[in-house]
Amino acid sequence: MNKAFKFIAASGLAIALTCAETGAQSYPAGLLDKTIAVVGNEMISISYLEQESQAARLTSGQTTRCDLLEKLLETKLFLMQARVDSLTVNEDMVNSSLNMRIDQIRSQFGGDEGVEEYFGMPLYKLRQEWRKTLEEQSLFQQAQSQVASQVRELTPSDVREYLATADSVDIPVVPIRYQLSQICLYPDREKAKLAVKDRLLDLRQRIINGEKFSVLARAYSDDVGSARKGGELGMASKSVYVQAFADMAMSLKPGVISQIVETEYGFHIMEVLERKGDMVNVRHILLRPQYTSEDRQKAFTTLDSLKTEINNEAVTFTLAAKFYSQDVATRTNGGQMADLYTGSSYFEIDQLKPADYAAIKNLKEGEISAPFESVDNEGQGNTIYKIIRVDKMIPAHTATFENDFDALVDGVQELKAMKAINDFVEAKIKETYIYIDPIFRECEFSRAAWNEAAARSED
Repeated sequence: MNKAFKFIAASGLAIALTCAETGAQSYPAGLLDKTIAVVGNEMISISYLEQESQAARLTSGQTTRCDLLEKLLETKLFLMQARVDSLTVNEDMVNSSLNMRIDQIRSQFGGDEGVEEYFGMPLYKLRQEWRKTLEEQSLFQQAQSQVASQVRELTPSDVREYLATADSVDIPVVPIRYQLSQICLYPDREKAKLAVKDRLLDLRQRIINGEKFSVLARAYSDDVGSARKGGELGMASKSVYVQAFADMAMSLKPGVISQIVETEYGFHIMEVLERKGDMVNVRHILLRPQYTSEDRQKAFTTLDSLKTEINNEAVTFTLAAKFYSQDVATRTNGGQMADLYTGSSYFEIDQLKPADYAAIKNLKEGEISAPFESVDNEGQGNTIYKIIRVDKMIPAHTATFENDFDALVDGVQELKAMKAINDFVEAKIKETYIYIDPIFRECEFSRAAWNEAAARSED
């Protein structure tokens, strides 16, 4: 495992780095852990920055230490304000986030030993440090929200003033939006489920009769990632799995082949290889229901007939959807689709499933797509066949007061909130004692005020 650094216990906390690259700056060889930044009475040490850098690389990819330090500096400013305002930590959020972080990292490294090796300290110590970080994040978010909330709610006059004074390039462009209705048909799911269960039972019996689980997993499992490893998933916390899978994994004796387990991903059989506390290593074979060309053709024929009848005005789309569509969420509304998260009947392109957008992108208002295959909104998405009508299409355009008031209010409110936050940070930097260690002199922070504070630290 490639490690950028490792903590070593000594009289102090030494960093085993020999001019290791840290973005725009490097640490001198043999440097002891030290305070590298001070914001008021809040401090940031090398060890804290390095720990956060390692955690960031695991969760969000590569990031420079200059970027990370700037984020930590800003967090400290809001943390000071949170203490002044006597804000309290959201313990539920902290506990939930902490458990999620630990479970994910333990699963990524195959258990406690791997985590401790990577971070160079025991897990209980990491838990303490991460809890402190998450508590600070909770206070930071509350303090930032408090600043943003001081921006009063906008009135129509505020929006008109913004449109009158803003540069044209700063007025938001509203992307193309669609209002859609659909008629959906499922293939014979029960028949497909019975078929996939029969296949799994046959594989299970072959394993019991002596064939290797790993060989059959490579040959038959629909989980491509684990199939390459003989179906093995690696040591992971039970919390990373869906409930039915986790329950079976935690109850099964090692070496015993499970009965069939159904999850939103499909149908599984599994074998427990190792279990330690709430960590478990299993191998599995996943099979998903398969549908035949006959299923597809039958559904397409029905949908094509419905489309013809609708176009010939023998029946309305709304009535056809109520009688024939098998999508429970839309058929009662005559097929009208709504966004799962916002409830809006309008969809932007990135809110549509790729297959759905491909089917309607060249249609005009009132036109109906050809039958096509897509997925539904249940679990990981089951195969479904559908036709979609474009009820209404609003082309992409520069936002106007008359047609896009709600979008403008949200956009302008967000801009004003961001400005309030920026103004707060700029003002606090000027009135707060700031020290940034000269080893970060090469950093080019995105906020000029931090660069000015860093320059003052060298004087």
